[in-house]
Amino acid sequence: MKAQDVMSSGAECIKEDQSLLEAGKMMRDLDVGSLPICGKDDKLHGMITDRDIVVRCLAEDGDCSTMTAGSLAQGTIYWIDADSDVDDALAVMQEHQVKRLPVMRDHRLVGMISESDVTRQLDDSRISHFAQEVYASH
Repeated sequence: MKAQDVMSSGAECIKEDQSLLEAGKMMRDLDVGSLPICGKDDKLHGMITDRDIVVRCLAEDGDCSTMTAGSLAQGTIYWIDADSDVDDALAVMQEHQVKRLPVMRDHRLVGMISESDVTRQLDDSRISHFAQEVYASH
């Protein structure tokens, strides 16, 4: 089974120069807790979560209407090619403890794999192992 077979398609990016207020509204409207951050080059530059907005903006007395999504993009972004095996996606999520994984084709975002997308494909023992790896404190 391929990553494209389990991903949620139609993922949308927040542009790096859009505000965190816009990111929050997009998350609300799409009913998601994270968004990929895309640059002016339309390539993936990072991920932003609702928790990032709360902890790194609101809790620091930041202004969500002026702080940009790009200002929170940091670290390494992990992703998987649409034609990769779903076990490879699982391995990336476990190794890097990520709960949402962008799915790319020809350097463009085509979907997202969430922990629930992956676990629908696993038996109970693999779900348990996956949860232990992704949620473990390393």
